[in-house]
Amino acid sequence: MKKFILGAITLAAIFVLALFVVQAVAQANDGGSRKIVVFQTGLNDAAKDEIIARAGGAKLKNLDLIGARAVWLPSKAAVEKLKTHSAVLRIDEDVEVFALGRFEKSFTTLAQVLPWGIDRIDAELVWPSGNTADPIKVGIIDTGISNTHPDLLANVKGGVNTINSRKKWNDDNGHGSHVAGIVAALNNTVGVVGAGPLADLYAIKVLNAAGSGYLSDVIEGIEWAITKNMQVINMSLGTTSDIQSFHDAVTAAKTAGIVVVAAAGNSGGSVIFPAAYPEAIAVSATGENNVIASWSSRGPAVDLAAPGVSIYSTYKGTSYATLSGTSMAAPHVVGSAALVLNTPVGAYDVNPANGKWDPDEVQTKLQATATNLGGDTGFDNLYGWGLVNAYAATQ
Repeated sequence: MKKFILGAITLAAIFVLALFVVQAVAQANDGGSRKIVVFQTGLNDAAKDEIIARAGGAKLKNLDLIGARAVWLPSKAAVEKLKTHSAVLRIDEDVEVFALGRFEKSFTTLAQVLPWGIDRIDAELVWPSGNTADPIKVGIIDTGISNTHPDLLANVKGGVNTINSRKKWNDDNGHGSHVAGIVAALNNTVGVVGAGPLADLYAIKVLNAAGSGYLSDVIEGIEWAITKNMQVINMSLGTTSDIQSFHDAVTAAKTAGIVVVAAAGNSGGSVIFPAAYPEAIAVSATGENNVIASWSSRGPAVDLAAPGVSIYSTYKGTSYATLSGTSMAAPHVVGSAALVLNTPVGAYDVNPANGKWDPDEVQTKLQATATNLGGDTGFDNLYGWGLVNAYAATQ
């Protein structure tokens, strides 16, 4: 009888333990995730934080640019509870975003060459006039920029790490340094030279060593670019998800007077975000044959094309590498935009007529002077308004 009772107690204990395990697993799978909670206007910071805490959430960071908080919410129930709060405008997904370059090979320091992409957009023809994009401020929203590279460091004027504010903006992936070199590698005796070789570079590290990150970190990076008065930002990153918070941040950057340039994507399909937003200049990628790369995204959202196949540029540490992608195409346009910003606005000063370039005017100039590649003159879904031409755009 005692054995029977002991056995029953043991089975009961096992059942209770199993129930706890099932409940724990269910809770773990109950939608716990990162979200962007956007609040109604007029709410102070303390009130926002209290609303999140009462829903059981944990604040990850402020996203004041869009009146939001990046938060961790433990369950679907917590999400639904917040959605019904009168002070919450909406809840967006804090999606992952990814760098859009494909690594091919790396190199040690070599004597300086003029990369084919810089030559193709005729950037080197601009420099004899004295226009080297100095002192245009360019934000590279990416994996960071190497803080030891002899072909970059003199142009890097500052930076931020939005993934972890306690850590530096140094590039632990290579992608951001490659992008930065296309924009503004120094015109010295080693490695490569960028489209605007004396532009001021700012490292805005929003992607990790694997080349991925969260949208909230990108939005914080955009806000940093605005507060630091960037004139151009490069986003060679993206997501297939159309998130309103992302669109709001890009719109805020353009409204602040920043020229926003973004890689179209590498799927061979439609343009991804943020490039697909009308406030950004979307760039597709071409090869040395002036034909769009098979993997380059395309469609009505494309604004310009630029070299993006087998592009040689700076990389992490003190090295160099060849990469392909619309990631490489976008900074050719950024460098061209920086050169344009260093010229008088002239007849393009229409919105408003204040003697200064605004983002729409820069884009109009770049598009009007682009080299047609699509057969018939004008816009097409592969090349937009054509291959960017830095020299023609600065005349």
